[in-house]
Amino acid sequence: MDINNEQQTDLGGQPAVINIHKETLSNTYYRRAIWTGEHLQVTVMCIPPGGEIGLEVHPNIDQFIRIQSGIASVYMGQSKQDVKFVRNANYDYAVIIPAGTWHNMINNQRVPLKVYSIYAPPQHPKGTIHKTKLDADLAGD
Repeated sequence: MDINNEQQTDLGGQPAVINIHKETLSNTYYRRAIWTGEHLQVTVMCIPPGGEIGLEVHPNIDQFIRIQSGIASVYMGQSKQDVKFVRNANYDYAVIIPAGTWHNMINNQRVPLKVYSIYAPPQHPKGTIHKTKLDADLAGD
């Protein structure tokens, strides 16, 4: 399926060709799953100015995050108390997070940070839409 996913439907389980650049830049939700399969998930995120993902860890999930627009402060470490890997990354950069690594991304800019994320295996339920970080926190994601 060749799509522009403006219908906000998770297309997981179907073959798809997605304009990931357009999907990421047009997304206004904190997190939206656009493809969830058995072994992989793709989400798009919009982190508002001053916002963040929040310090978290996925014990059994590798994660790839590509910055489509904006600049992020990236933090990673082997424990919550040992976050010593600190980098700034801007558009066209990728952040690769091994399973079991604590991580956070903070948007210190005055414009939204637009990213897409690939989880292997999936992290969120198929069709997940979190309009805000608070929605994601309340959902336990």
